[in-house]
Amino acid sequence: LLQLEQTSKSIDSSAHMITTARVPADKPVRIAFSLNDSPDDASSENFPLAFPELDQQLQPLPPCHDSTESMQVYKQHCKIAEEYHEVKKEIALLEERKKELIARLEEVEKESMDAAQLAKEYAELTEENRTLRLAQTQCVEQLEKLRIQYQKRQGSS
Repeated sequence: LLQLEQTSKSIDSSAHMITTARVPADKPVRIAFSLNDSPDDASSENFPLAFPELDQQLQPLPPCHDSTESMQVYKQHCKIAEEYHEVKKEIALLEERKKELIARLEEVEKESMDAAQLAKEYAELTEENRTLRLAQTQCVEQLEKLRIQYQKRQGSS
């Protein structure tokens, strides 16, 4: 408790609460809590006595009901535990969204690769088509020449 008091005195009275605002991953995040902004009129029944989702070392210790300071520290710890739980939920949601975005990116990249492969195949087939048309034209011209030669031979015989 004495250590908590010293910590609370060293933290500025306008400490920031945890928010769920998105912070870029490359920016450092500083989180501070003030133990001075808890209302004194709230009773301990308003706060759960246990937070089953928290690790044992993060569980709020039951307060000494005779000490207003102990009650205040307990209430603040409960608020911090609730905020911690909300942040953990948001992190889980953001990680799930990250997985979805990565899957979508992989899908788009695959579609892009498929499109590039199709474009390459189309270009090859277009070139082959052009070559075949040119060969057909040459064959038709050669056939026509052969017909003319054949008709000349038929006419001269």
